[in-house]
Amino acid sequence: MIRVVVDREASGNIVGFEVSGHAGYSEYGKDIVCAAVSAIVQTAVIGLTEILGIKIEYRQKAGKATCVIPAGLSGDQNEKINIILETMLCGLKSIEEGYGDYIRVEERRLN
Repeated sequence: MIRVVVDREASGNIVGFEVSGHAGYSEYGKDIVCAAVSAIVQTAVIGLTEILGIKIEYRQKAGKATCVIPAGLSGDQNEKINIILETMLCGLKSIEEGYGDYIRVEERRLN
């Protein structure tokens, strides 16, 4: 199962996320759940880095991807970042609605 954990700061802004595990919906290379999750997450990362020019802390290795948004950004930057990450979250929750046996999306509030 894929597990997605999205971290929010007290203001409600998304400040990071972690995606781990394997869907197990189908065999490697034919798993539509894995492909959909990967496409949504990679598109969000591209939006942050290439479109907004934000230097995020992003690590990806077999079965796990983590992203941390840097502190100290302007309000305008944070607003744009949040739009991209909220869109990513909506897409992942949509996958969870249809394929809940293969993906879990959780939100965690940080202090």
